[in-house]
Amino acid sequence: MENSMDPAENDAELSAPVTIGVEAYISEEYARAERDKLWRKVWQQVGRVEDLPKVGSYLTYDVLDDSIVVVRTASDTLTAHHNVCMHRGRRLVDVPVGVKNACGHKKSFVCGFHGWTYDRDGNCIHVPEQQDWQGALTPENTHLAPVRVDTWGGWIWINMDPAAEPLRDYLEPAATMLDPFRLQDMRCKWRKWLYFQCNWKVAMEAFNETYHVATTHPQFNKFGNFRGWARAHGKHSNIGYDAPEGLEETQSKIRLGTGADPRVSTAEMQRYTLEETNATTTKTLVDAALRLVDELPEDTPAGQVLDHWLTSARRDDAARGVIWPAIDPEHLAGSGTAWQIFPNFQIGQGLTTALCYSARPHGYHPDQCIFEAACYELFPKGEEPQTEWVYAPPDDPGWRAVLPQDFSNMAAVQQGMKSLGFLGPKPNPHMERSTANLHRNLAMYMGTGAPRQLTTEIMR
Repeated sequence: MENSMDPAENDAELSAPVTIGVEAYISEEYARAERDKLWRKVWQQVGRVEDLPKVGSYLTYDVLDDSIVVVRTASDTLTAHHNVCMHRGRRLVDVPVGVKNACGHKKSFVCGFHGWTYDRDGNCIHVPEQQDWQGALTPENTHLAPVRVDTWGGWIWINMDPAAEPLRDYLEPAATMLDPFRLQDMRCKWRKWLYFQCNWKVAMEAFNETYHVATTHPQFNKFGNFRGWARAHGKHSNIGYDAPEGLEETQSKIRLGTGADPRVSTAEMQRYTLEETNATTTKTLVDAALRLVDELPEDTPAGQVLDHWLTSARRDDAARGVIWPAIDPEHLAGSGTAWQIFPNFQIGQGLTTALCYSARPHGYHPDQCIFEAACYELFPKGEEPQTEWVYAPPDDPGWRAVLPQDFSNMAAVQQGMKSLGFLGPKPNPHMERSTANLHRNLAMYMGTGAPRQLTTEIMR
């Protein structure tokens, strides 16, 4: 489905206050309709290119009733098919209970029911007792059902709709804005997943706006008052922060502590962020920030502190083989701090890191979803870590301190959506426009639930 409105018009339309119905969050009928109207029509991120390192490497991706298997068939080629035998419908690759997806290496895929066998391209190459079909089985009617697959940003994307627009077209303008960040060169520092007792949209909306930061993460308030924004861009949206007073626009890309002594507040903020999120900053940035007090006089203006800090960190990274991307300052400022790729993927891009979230339904119960979080980073060549998906419940200490604060809102919001006294979300038109845009686009696919103008009558 193409978006009929250009990004500028889309953003302007959502600048006015709106309210959103609760059907999309709590209706089982709506959740069931999402299978055909949404998930079988959109491009979905399913893994990293480096997860399939050699010919025969494969991974599976499940969403509701559909399971997809993606296979590397050549050094530069991936194929994807529905993970179901064409004989009796058994899945070819089983996903063990408690595991997010199956992955590994195969020369062929053998159905465990009757032994029908398929090569990596989906051709049926063996049918026991094939003569019994009296010639009715053909290469066409026994071939695995194909699924569209493409790559961008180092991620693998699939789309079950054969008529879908090309991936690059679907991702614009996000793809053009994010290309300079070299996301394809980053590698996973860590990646975790879990089941949440909330709708997948509630999970995504816990991270797609900045309005919650001052209340949900009050520990950051001592580092300054950073007013956030959100902008709609067709299917997608992005969020960011206005530059602190006195700083250049481009310097808002990496948040600078703006306490009485910016040398100290920057060091404290960076150290806390690394210790309590293990994301969005790096040891190089922290170490450079910790040297600020020794390298700069006490009355150094905040802008000079930021310039010195980033210059030092860039130099330190270059010495160890990590080259920062060269990004035009205006482009950097406009990119913000995170992009929301419709419907369910967020990329929190930085100069050397990216923190990404995704969520999708866990069955047809609207109160359940599968949530994934992964931190990416630029590493020196040959020092890239090899990571696996780890199941980590919300109370797992590995989440550190900050993300559990976000998690604490999710189930509570889902429960509150069902209250007789709740008439629907009223997103902040400036800071939560990404939420309104998500539902505007959902309505285009689902045919219902478009955000409507917020009036005093609705508010009563």
